[in-house]
Amino acid sequence: MKIAVLCLRPKADFDRAGALPPPSLEVTYRGPADADVCTVMRQSAALVIPAVGPALPTAMFEGTALRLVQVTGAGVDRLDLPMMQRLGIAVANIPGGSNGALAEYAVTTASVLLRRLSWADAEIRRGNYDAFRARLLADNLAGLDGLLVGIVGLGVVGLAVAHAFHNAGCRLCYHDPAPRDSGAAEALGARALPLGDLLAAADVVTLHVPLVPATRGLMGHRELRLMKPGAVLIQASRGGVVDEAALADLLKSGHLGGVAVDVYSTEPPPAAHPLLALEGDAARRVLLTPHIAGVTRQSAAFLLRSAWQNVERVLVANVPPQNRVV
Repeated sequence: MKIAVLCLRPKADFDRAGALPPPSLEVTYRGPADADVCTVMRQSAALVIPAVGPALPTAMFEGTALRLVQVTGAGVDRLDLPMMQRLGIAVANIPGGSNGALAEYAVTTASVLLRRLSWADAEIRRGNYDAFRARLLADNLAGLDGLLVGIVGLGVVGLAVAHAFHNAGCRLCYHDPAPRDSGAAEALGARALPLGDLLAAADVVTLHVPLVPATRGLMGHRELRLMKPGAVLIQASRGGVVDEAALADLLKSGHLGGVAVDVYSTEPPPAAHPLLALEGDAARRVLLTPHIAGVTRQSAAFLLRSAWQNVERVLVANVPPQNRVV
């Protein structure tokens, strides 16, 4: 007899990635707002959810017989973890599945911003080819080779990002009170620095920390002002880590050379979001993406297949889940 599982991610995501559930599971696909989602959940032994999305209300989990909530990514901030622990529901994620994609995003966006490639595209479309080319040449823009990259958060993602920038010829420093593998960082020539020292020295600052009380608002006006004039910031961690209004102010002032933002305090960002309200040169220094830094065909296939394997491990093999969070 098949075991019932509720999935709050569209079936099309799994079909597209070639990551079908094992035949031992009877999977029902629903959206969080569907009328019968709570009824289906009470009949299910496991719940599969994407990492990205609004918080799931605690009432959804009350009165269920769930044994596992499996997140198809690393982030677990959609869940009330203390409540899950009280209810005896295991929560598991898939850390590191998007490492390569996130590292590629960080290096690519840093290069695009440093060399003003998207800005140049916009100027050419406006008929401003000659003047903007002359401006780019006069500004003597840098490529990545030899620049100092500061990595804030040296977990599995941060270390993958460090490797990618190292391969691009960059020098490295990092800030993390408890780095996952300081020896691996040292092998890349990365220096541990206090956050303020890193911000003042780095040509590129890239953020890879979870959203926890200690990191909420980590990059406020003071910290952004500490950044080296003309430096580039890559925000691909979690919305809420950066004060977005302060970031807009520093872009308007011309202090920052550019910023790539993949995550937002509210997703999608509202029309009145301070970064969307920027105009002129400040707007051209911003590269906005819709929370897809870790999403590629390859990473999606790995994450979704790993999720089903872990669900089957718990429900069919009756062994503890891998990567259990609570």
